[in-house]
Amino acid sequence: MAPAASSSCRRSMVLPALLLATALVGAVELSNRLMTYVLETFGTEAHQRLQNWQQLESLAANAPVDRKLRLINSFFNRVAFVSDIQHWGEEDYWATPVELLTTNGGDCEDFSIAKYLSLKSIGVPDDQLRIVYVKALELNQAHMVLAWYPQPDADPLILDNLTNDIKPASQRTDLEPVYSFNGDGLWLNKSGGERTRVGQAQKLSRWQELNSRLMESLRH
Repeated sequence: MAPAASSSCRRSMVLPALLLATALVGAVELSNRLMTYVLETFGTEAHQRLQNWQQLESLAANAPVDRKLRLINSFFNRVAFVSDIQHWGEEDYWATPVELLTTNGGDCEDFSIAKYLSLKSIGVPDDQLRIVYVKALELNQAHMVLAWYPQPDADPLILDNLTNDIKPASQRTDLEPVYSFNGDGLWLNKSGGERTRVGQAQKLSRWQELNSRLMESLRH
């Protein structure tokens, strides 16, 4: 297996190789060029993680939604939690799913983004999914999770990298929602569970940067 890349060079090695058609346009499709690059640069384990991701889509594509949620949540939760400053040398970097899996590390934003894009790619509607920025009360720190809404005003199910258990938000009293977003919009959360739409998710600079990198990869 190739040696692990240092945090200072991981980004420079991964980004030029993001020849990836992601959930932004449909199914996960990883090019042969990307897969060869990952195999030669990061080794067999990184290559296998990307293969497993593609195979997961086939396995989950026709499954009921609750099974899709469980499969995606547990798959990405196998990746190690690593802070952005340690992993990427930046205070706040939102990685693509390829970067997360190839380097086998990421933080809560990266897990939530990967789950969101993967669920979209296997047929879960965008309007049922929201990435939620929360305060983790027991940890006393910012955190990010993915929420699935069976109906617009329903109590959503929460996919969290801290646990494989998927519970309704009403049972996650340790999380205090601040704002949420998806490909369609941006919402602020108020006391009592009220949510107010405040515009487009493109207001979030990190989300805009991530989408720009994903779209740029499609042009290669």
